[in-house]
Amino acid sequence: MTVRKIEHGSADYDAAVSLRRRVLRAPLGLDFSAGELAAEANQLHLGLWDEEELVGCLSLVRIENEFKMRQVAVLPERQRQGIGKRLVEAAEVAVATGLITLHAREVAIPFYEAMGYEKVGDPFSEVGIPHIKMAKRIG
Repeated sequence: MTVRKIEHGSADYDAAVSLRRRVLRAPLGLDFSAGELAAEANQLHLGLWDEEELVGCLSLVRIENEFKMRQVAVLPERQRQGIGKRLVEAAEVAVATGLITLHAREVAIPFYEAMGYEKVGDPFSEVGIPHIKMAKRIG
């Protein structure tokens, strides 16, 4: 399996959007707007491929002095195989030094805690489901 950068607007980006739509948006009855996707042009997108199949992806956006990890998605049939862990580790390497934050769905909190992320603040609702902000200082 190989992690590589995804260029915004590329065929790989389209595959990542499709994966994110399937895993994160469609189950909630949501989709991406053209504006949301255009706003991702300045984000770092990473994907993990198993041969020619994109099995997971995530995005990082720099907001002032921190990096926000977002849209972490792994094919449902490939979850619990270390794919999410490899993606998060690759994101941490890409950041090298700094603070990574994320909004974790309630079901993903144990995964991020196992990777050294800590809860910050109180739970909140985002896209209609419970989340909590989590953070980890890198380097």
